[in-house]
Amino acid sequence: MNIHEVYKELSSVIPEKQLLKDEPMKSHTSFRIGGPADLMVLPSEIRHIRHTLKVCQKWNVPFMVMGNGSNLLVRDKGIRGVVIKIANTFNGIWVEGCTIRAQSGALLSTLSKKALQAELKGLEFASGIPGTLGGAIVMNAGAYGGEMKDIVVRAKVMDAQGNEFCLSNAELEFGYRTSYVQKKGLIVLEAELALSPGKYEDIKAVISELTRRRQEKQPLSLPSAGSVFMRPPGYFAGKLIEEAGLKGFRVGDAQVSEKHAGFIVNVGNATAKDVLTLIEVIQQRVRERYGVELEPEIKIVGEE
Repeated sequence: MNIHEVYKELSSVIPEKQLLKDEPMKSHTSFRIGGPADLMVLPSEIRHIRHTLKVCQKWNVPFMVMGNGSNLLVRDKGIRGVVIKIANTFNGIWVEGCTIRAQSGALLSTLSKKALQAELKGLEFASGIPGTLGGAIVMNAGAYGGEMKDIVVRAKVMDAQGNEFCLSNAELEFGYRTSYVQKKGLIVLEAELALSPGKYEDIKAVISELTRRRQEKQPLSLPSAGSVFMRPPGYFAGKLIEEAGLKGFRVGDAQVSEKHAGFIVNVGNATAKDVLTLIEVIQQRVRERYGVELEPEIKIVGEE
């Protein structure tokens, strides 16, 4: 693979400090798991993203786009090719009236704080979701009765050829943990969110209550990737896993959380293999007991 040539061409446009060779992915995922990426690009401008796509295509090198790594399990041998991490180097936020426009690397937690400061309601549900705006749009992230589809007006996206275009809320085709962006492999560049006027105290109270509920129920003190499985129709994944007697069950340092069985936590130095084996055990046990297929919600990437 022509990683050396790719690096050379990328460094003609992108500052070298934004190009990381053999970068351990465990430093970039909330699971704290994952082997090295051949090359990681940290774009700070749209042209950096377009240039990376062009160079990867020229040298026939695979690329992958990620956000904050909060919904990602990277296998132990890491990722061949280029990882484009759209996060804190690409995170501008602008508030205009009841509208917030932001680049895709902005964190949802930061966006919800900005909304609170501007006395705008509608983003409270996202205050504790650890991902970026781009990642949240890709998977239509949601919590506590709210979803991205409720607040996104439009998104500016880029395709693999570097073409930019806008998609309206309807064109984004949001579904349960999916979107048109996900289905077509598009890259979110920025989005416009429509919120409504509220009172600072009221918005703050909702955020505080949701934070309390999250802290009470979720294992926030240990590395994880959030809910591991999608909600099967008519059931709750965590409840099925708990009733199957798997709360606290371990494979290596990967454990079904004792606080919430819908989470797998890294209690030490878990490998991706530990997590994947545990996922299989859970799926098999739930299938045998209840005839229900659990589908992973987390994205699994990289070489085994």
